[in-house]
Amino acid sequence: MPTRREPTARQMRLGIELRRLRDAAGLKATEAAALLGVSSVQISQIESGISGVSEKRLRLLAAHYACTDDAFIDALVTMASDRTRGWWEEYRGLLPTSFLDLSELDHFATHRWDVSFLHIPGLFQTEQYARGILGHRVPELPDDELELRVRHRMQRKVIIEGPAPIPYVAVIHEAALRIRVGTRAATRTQLARVLEFSEADHITVRVIPLDLDEFTGADSTMVYAGGAVPKLDTVVRDAPHGTAFIDSEAQLGRFRTLFRRMEDASLDPEQSRDFIDRLAKEL
Repeated sequence: MPTRREPTARQMRLGIELRRLRDAAGLKATEAAALLGVSSVQISQIESGISGVSEKRLRLLAAHYACTDDAFIDALVTMASDRTRGWWEEYRGLLPTSFLDLSELDHFATHRWDVSFLHIPGLFQTEQYARGILGHRVPELPDDELELRVRHRMQRKVIIEGPAPIPYVAVIHEAALRIRVGTRAATRTQLARVLEFSEADHITVRVIPLDLDEFTGADSTMVYAGGAVPKLDTVVRDAPHGTAFIDSEAQLGRFRTLFRRMEDASLDPEQSRDFIDRLAKEL
């Protein structure tokens, strides 16, 4: 298969999982290459996402690596054979690659959990709120790029507003609800939008109140995207160098535990709706 100049995060993830399987089997790249009748360079390219791999070769490698998880192998095959070019491709070359990778992750997610402490989750943001958040960036964005980012953020809502919405749980700290991004009226509109989303059957909104005793989870902000199987889940977090995609089994287990703790610390959905409604009326 031809090599890719810039593989997507999903293509790189496939390669990472194949390398993990090989490492778990205690095999060298040269041994995998001999099995397929290719060079070790080609194995390296497959494992870095630079080159694709056919279903036949993928299943051959999985069998050689003694992987017996059929659901996982089938999910990898789907990743390898999918040729989706989604709506986000219109932004290629216009926005940073990480924006496209996030949209691709959204598209293939089976469910999503968000934990937010300072801002309303992006999937809930109004256009005015998103413009305020994105416009606060340093250095300041040119107007045309700001509008591109706002439009892209609005389009990402397709996963909860489109024809095939996925289950979505948003745990929001009271601080994020109270911080005014824009005017009082704009904040009231934003809270009303969150309430509107919370009424959907596939969406759960939970609030962590400020007056909670002994709460120490303020560093737990995350986006958790479910994969076709749990091994292919992904956590997204902001990092000093940009967006970080976290996918090792140990780390995923840690973030699942963190999310459950945030859920346990939050009000139930009905209490949360009442809480947001009262807060909006105070404005």
